[in-house]
Amino acid sequence: MDMIQTKKRGSLIIISGTTCAGKGTVIKELLKRNSNLVLSTSYTSRNIRKDDIKDETYHFISKEQFEEKIKNDDFLEYALVHNNYYGTPKFEIEQILSSGKDVILEIEVQGAKIVKEKLPETILIFILAPSMEEVKKRIIARGSEDKEQIITRFKTAYQELNEISKYNYVVVNDKVENAVKKIEAILISEKCRVDRIEEIYVANQEEFMHELLMDKEFENIYKPIK
Repeated sequence: MDMIQTKKRGSLIIISGTTCAGKGTVIKELLKRNSNLVLSTSYTSRNIRKDDIKDETYHFISKEQFEEKIKNDDFLEYALVHNNYYGTPKFEIEQILSSGKDVILEIEVQGAKIVKEKLPETILIFILAPSMEEVKKRIIARGSEDKEQIITRFKTAYQELNEISKYNYVVVNDKVENAVKKIEAILISEKCRVDRIEEIYVANQEEFMHELLMDKEFENIYKPIK
């Protein structure tokens, strides 16, 4: 039996980031490399789109069903965005954590604050692009937004930067491989936290052997003078 028994419950990890920080790409690579990580699937009341995969991209339900879930307190957090609801399921996350797996939530800053208040042990990681100039390049390269939309994204990004102090860790995504390694190191260190120890156990036989060895060592060092 191991001397230290750690808690088997998984960790809840929130990953947020500014626009074009590449958090989605980083999360995909993390999931590929770590079988103990699970990405939580949120609920939404928006219509399913062509590229969506039901129950993978989101759990798609009606607005009425979503509001019923709100009444039943089924969400860790939820938000109304552009007249559509988005929410993080409480029961499903609890099931995964109880099984010993770690759960990643990819949510924005306000949602992260709500979850942290409810579950203080949640690990908060904020992903940044190397610079705002790089963010600008990435937005322009996508070619999907006009000037006004780009300005709006920048304003939101600067507001989110002011919330970094609320997070436990900040990771700069200069290269995906580097960012993934840093997050993996964070998760390993979190598993070694003292507050994750359930019990320190030393078997009676181990105690006996330890005492016997100490006695022999003592005898060899401190031999009586004749």
